[in-house]
Amino acid sequence: MARHQPWDGELTLVGPAPTAAAAPQSTAATADGFASVNTLGQNGTTGGAGGPVVTATTTAQFLDYISRPGPLTVQVSGTITLPTGSTDGMHPVASDKTIVGLGGSARITGGGLHIGLPASDSVTSPPANAVHNIIIRNLRFDGASDDLINIQMFSHHIWIDHNDFSNGDDGAVDIKRGSDYVTVSWNRFHDHDKTLLLGHDDDNAAQDRGRLRVTYHHNYFDASDQRNPRIRFGDPVHVYNNYYRDNSYGVASTMDAGVVLEGNYFFSVNNPARVDFSGDLGRLVARDNILVDCNHAIETRGSVTEPRTYYAYTLHRAAEVPTVVPAGAGAGKI
Repeated sequence: MARHQPWDGELTLVGPAPTAAAAPQSTAATADGFASVNTLGQNGTTGGAGGPVVTATTTAQFLDYISRPGPLTVQVSGTITLPTGSTDGMHPVASDKTIVGLGGSARITGGGLHIGLPASDSVTSPPANAVHNIIIRNLRFDGASDDLINIQMFSHHIWIDHNDFSNGDDGAVDIKRGSDYVTVSWNRFHDHDKTLLLGHDDDNAAQDRGRLRVTYHHNYFDASDQRNPRIRFGDPVHVYNNYYRDNSYGVASTMDAGVVLEGNYFFSVNNPARVDFSGDLGRLVARDNILVDCNHAIETRGSVTEPRTYYAYTLHRAAEVPTVVPAGAGAGKI
């Protein structure tokens, strides 16, 4: 039976329900959310559109293609094993790339993808050569010796969509150091601990404040333990229509980050969302979220700029999320 006490662990509705709208589809062919915004000289995220289409079946082909200048669509066939050697196993992706798996079993394993210039604390505004305009879709990522995907150093207009992430040594998708206008949508995260880091350090306000604008929607956090996501400074960060199942915590908003949390479904999550976590308090506005068998209520604080200031979107009702998201999230679903 649904109750409205936030501490009862059964069902909690926070704030008003959204206006009814047509349900979004999981197979959208164009980026939405923050990745769709016309800014920083980039009108949405188009990846390799307008360039050649190539197919990578070997590691050598794959690493060659993703590092080439200019727009290119790289289709991945089969399993690509990325080398680690004496490095951390992270391999750079150049601007204007679409990396997309063929079928439902295309796989990247052993290493991860690095999107961004080398880290430098001295760079505090977006450089002219910041990596940008990258789409990664329909791939299975696992077994990385570091992150599965790392985005850093003011990289912008990145769309991570319909992938499967598991068993990375560190983060699944980490976004940091001033990166901006990113959408992470319709992915499945499982068998993984530290899932999504947004902002890497409490002392990095010079690069991160006023940036790290990210949309997380229709992702399936399938027993991924923590950082779903863990946020510093990002404002606004939009977390909507995600399905959380059996996690230690869902969202943590800290260091004055601003999060809009809406239309999510939390099942058996110890702490669905927190603003009192580590470092300075964050801000969080919550509405139309459902909590079932959760041990704590959603923590809210302050006000946050509405995502509709930047882009339009439609919501599924939170009650639909446990059906819609597992059916549509992950590789092999586009």
